[in-house]
Amino acid sequence: MHSLARFIGIGLVAAAAITTAACGSDSDSSSAPSTTAAGGKSTGLECTADDVKVTGGFGEAPTITIPDTCDAPKTLITKDLVVGSGPGAVAQQPLTMNYELVTWSDKQVLDSSFERGKPFGLTLGTGQVIEGWDQGLIGVQQGTRRLLIVPPNLGYGAGGNGVAPNETLVFVTDAVQVGR
Repeated sequence: MHSLARFIGIGLVAAAAITTAACGSDSDSSSAPSTTAAGGKSTGLECTADDVKVTGGFGEAPTITIPDTCDAPKTLITKDLVVGSGPGAVAQQPLTMNYELVTWSDKQVLDSSFERGKPFGLTLGTGQVIEGWDQGLIGVQQGTRRLLIVPPNLGYGAGGNGVAPNETLVFVTDAVQVGR
């Protein structure tokens, strides 16, 4: 199986490293800091696309910085970092994409087509990739750099498939070609 297809099926839940001070007595369980699904301490604040920092332009391997000050989002988040041109991608349409994948819990690059020097081809909306890509790339235009923050239920979920179970995935994708 192609490594992107393997990793694009991954669903990861985030583990933020920042702990929140608890108020109240030790016997009051409601005052204890909550934990994330991956077992880390929760900050109580969900991250937005603007909290994740990305440097580098279209066609360049990006640098992705995930903050420690907020928790992984629980819903799919997309943000166009560079806007392309032409018609937006629709289901059943072929795409050629470059991507970099960073896992939320350890903030490490897990996979990158930029490093391999070979873009990844798929047909959108056909289940070839994780649901987070099938949903998150709808409307992408050729030449667009798009940030995708994929919650576990739209990634690999509890199964892991090569990453930690219930991991949140952060992708920076470049739409090299939309359609044929």
